[in-house]
Amino acid sequence: MARKMLIDGELSKSGEEEAHFDFDLFVIGAGSGGVRAARFSAQSGAKVGICELPFHPISSEVIGGIGGTCVIRGCVPKKILVYGASFKAELEDARNFGWELNERIDFNWKKLLHKKTEEIVRLNGIYKRLLSNAGVKMYEGEGKTVGPNEVEVTQLDGTKICYSAKHILIATGSRAQRPAIPGQELAITSDEALSLEELPRRVVILGGGYIAVEFASIWCGMGATVDLFFRKELPLRGFDDEMRAVVARNLEARGINLHPRTTLTELVKTENGIKVVTDHGEELMADAVLFATGRIPNTKRLNLKAVGVELDNVGAVKVDDYSRTNVPSIWAIGDVTNRMNLTPVALMEGTCFAKTVFGGQPCKADYSNIPCAVFCIPPLSVVGLSEEQAIEQAKGDISIFTSTFNPMKNSISGRQEKTIMKLVVDAETDKVIGASMSGPDAPEIMQGIAIALKCGATKAQFDSTVGIHPSAAEEFVTMRSVSRRIAAGKPKTNL
Repeated sequence: MARKMLIDGELSKSGEEEAHFDFDLFVIGAGSGGVRAARFSAQSGAKVGICELPFHPISSEVIGGIGGTCVIRGCVPKKILVYGASFKAELEDARNFGWELNERIDFNWKKLLHKKTEEIVRLNGIYKRLLSNAGVKMYEGEGKTVGPNEVEVTQLDGTKICYSAKHILIATGSRAQRPAIPGQELAITSDEALSLEELPRRVVILGGGYIAVEFASIWCGMGATVDLFFRKELPLRGFDDEMRAVVARNLEARGINLHPRTTLTELVKTENGIKVVTDHGEELMADAVLFATGRIPNTKRLNLKAVGVELDNVGAVKVDDYSRTNVPSIWAIGDVTNRMNLTPVALMEGTCFAKTVFGGQPCKADYSNIPCAVFCIPPLSVVGLSEEQAIEQAKGDISIFTSTFNPMKNSISGRQEKTIMKLVVDAETDKVIGASMSGPDAPEIMQGIAIALKCGATKAQFDSTVGIHPSAAEEFVTMRSVSRRIAAGKPKTNL
């Protein structure tokens, strides 16, 4: 049966005239986005092939494993370690709830590492079965483009096989990058940090983004001494400034040493560990140094420029609103496009691609009101505009509602750690255009708030919603007084 493709208002039929292609779609990269696009395209009747490297030692050049960064060396294993690190404080807080913890409690890093690996293997198997059940042909090897309709797969034994495809989808994600400083080879990235054989007792982290603060929380929670270095005054550049300050205070309160406006200039191997030198002339010793200085699109080995695909100055694949490159037969989704680098966004882009190309439903991804979380301890979660973004973009006044309180649990445990919530409201329309929270369960709560913002909820509708008592979440529907009102055009702060 002939299938149809609809895009940019043009309808074309595919059938016997395209029988010379090995596949209707060939996907390079089997991460979250690539697997989603492959499955949904196959379910629409397309003949689909996909290639991905198998598990293998980490290198700076290639990253393998069906399931991609999120499943193999990203969101999933990191969240498992966050859970593990959270128990230390939970056990401390339990004493004031009547739990007598008299015996010594030890932490077994290798046991957690083993359980983490078991879960990754399980999820890797699920992803493989999802592809197989959808009828997608899987190839283990490294793929690259060799023409507008040709993919070359280098198999594990070095054999190279070419496949032709009506459409090629690039979904190779991104990889960690290292700053070029003397001794940089002594440092690790987040890839290796998730699989260290021994738990480091002294850790230095360079970076102020979400990966940096998450690993700072993980290692601190497991008993390590952690020093966090970053270039700005506060970590988490791009997030709401007020929330950044809260996260910084919480990190310090948990025992992490913050070094703002400081970077590293040299690493030196010594008998006592790694000597770390800063741009202020300071020196300290570490068992592990983590570079969490960003990720770059994984396009280096794809041969894209040779086939005419345009890349930007950081190597990201340039695409239009439908994820199509300047070469009509080649498409790209996920982190490799450097649009909004989140796993659920890659899933959304993969879904839209399949609908557009094989479902007869031209579909653009909607990047508005996408929630996200930073899994530091306690976590931060946001959706919509930050206060600074709202001030910059708004045509009228902005109303800010905040609530800072001691969670009920902390009232008993004695932990001095405030939860803060914020709503950003367009004063003229009363529409809630941003929300953020730093505190326990913030990501779980923010997912529901994101639905409200997606539906265009107003502050009056928040106020008319009955809260769940006693809960932290009810604060989002009980913030009645304006904390501050900001006139449009006020200069944006830049911490």
